[in-house]
Amino acid sequence: MTFSLRHTAWLCAAFSLCALLAVPSNFPGLGADARLTLGVFALATFAWIALPVDDTYVALGAGLALAATGVISSETLFATLGDATVWLLICAFVLAAAVTRTGLAGRAAAFLVSGARTVRQLAHLTTAALVVTAFAVPATSGRAALALPVFLALARALAGRKRLVVMLALLFPTVVLLSAVATLIGAGAHLITVNVLWERTGERIGFVEWLLLGLPLAVVSSHLAAEAVLLTTTRRADRRVPVRIGVAQLQQHCDDPATPLRGPLTTAETRCLALLGTVVTLWCSEPLHHVPPALVALIGAVVAVSPALGTVRLKDGLRTVPWPLLLFMAATTAMGVALAESGAADWLVGGLPPALPAWLFLVVVIAVSTAAHLVLQSRSARSSVLVPLVVAAAAGAGVNPVAAALASTAAAGFCHTLPASAKPVALFAELPGSYTPRDLLRLSAVLAPLTAALVLLFVLTVWPLLGVPVLLEKP
Repeated sequence: MTFSLRHTAWLCAAFSLCALLAVPSNFPGLGADARLTLGVFALATFAWIALPVDDTYVALGAGLALAATGVISSETLFATLGDATVWLLICAFVLAAAVTRTGLAGRAAAFLVSGARTVRQLAHLTTAALVVTAFAVPATSGRAALALPVFLALARALAGRKRLVVMLALLFPTVVLLSAVATLIGAGAHLITVNVLWERTGERIGFVEWLLLGLPLAVVSSHLAAEAVLLTTTRRADRRVPVRIGVAQLQQHCDDPATPLRGPLTTAETRCLALLGTVVTLWCSEPLHHVPPALVALIGAVVAVSPALGTVRLKDGLRTVPWPLLLFMAATTAMGVALAESGAADWLVGGLPPALPAWLFLVVVIAVSTAAHLVLQSRSARSSVLVPLVVAAAAGAGVNPVAAALASTAAAGFCHTLPASAKPVALFAELPGSYTPRDLLRLSAVLAPLTAALVLLFVLTVWPLLGVPVLLEKP
């Protein structure tokens, strides 16, 4: 790891801020715990932005510092790893490994895409298939990896139509990122948001509640993004020429031609499809049976790795779990607890104008969250920094903290400006014949205001109809 002059400057700025916070006379209204918390929070944020250090390492260091100084107890730090949402994510990854092992995802994608007869149909059928994967595979990087073989097969089948290949190379990561908001397990940032809301407000957003709010936004934003990708990467003449992609053609260009994409389902595929359908159905019907989603996921994971009915071995399924992400979530949740309990978050947002209109407050939150990927590349890190502050500021502005936190998290799903802004974008950018940084910038110039406006529209008009009012309800 090499530190440049820029890294040194960032560190000097961070330590200077910590030195200012350490002097009580500089901040007479701020307690010692709050000053310590702000110092640790500032150092962690600077490290996430500027230093070539793993995000999880930084988060664990920050959590350890807060526990060692007594701002939070060690029980609080370690208890975050036992949260139900952490178990939900672990079991969801084991289930996703079972789905991937059977080849069921490739068969479903081939079934949808082979029905396209026009370029626009191809784009929207691909979008629909990618949105559905949000229910089967947690985290955007996992979904991008699952979709990569399908894209490669399509790219080989369309090798003579370069603009269509570029269009698909942009479409896949774009939809993967924007459709993640459909489910609670779509991104680690969602679980961070849920935990912050629980710690700060006592509001627990479950799988069904998130699905009700997030799925409509995911569907609309993904299909609008598909149109934006079409218009920025292809010409009218490209879209007029029909496409003919059959299952046999996709089978021929698959990385593993032995994996069947048509014909009767195999025994393993049938079992896996039945298991996945049962788990998703139980998740969506939680208000009827009251079985927590984490427990449903654990039952499904146990069945998926069982010797008699499973399709993947336990150790192979556990290898797919992103343990660094889970540790990151646990440590940043502890940081959020420290910000709230020490009074640091309230102090940070205390200088905001008290009479800021609710709609203007939400505009600022969405704009900052949309642009935050230019500074913090990790989606989870962005939520760890922004959501505690947004929740604290919302009460002062008279805005429902749940609406504000969800708006910030949804807006943070846009991270398309640079190839390094998100892992799915970087993954597809490295492929031969893929898009250029200029193609990505052209798309982001259209997509950034479009997605921000759509999130604002949902939080002001759609979500209140679904039980999340904009204004804070008075007791």
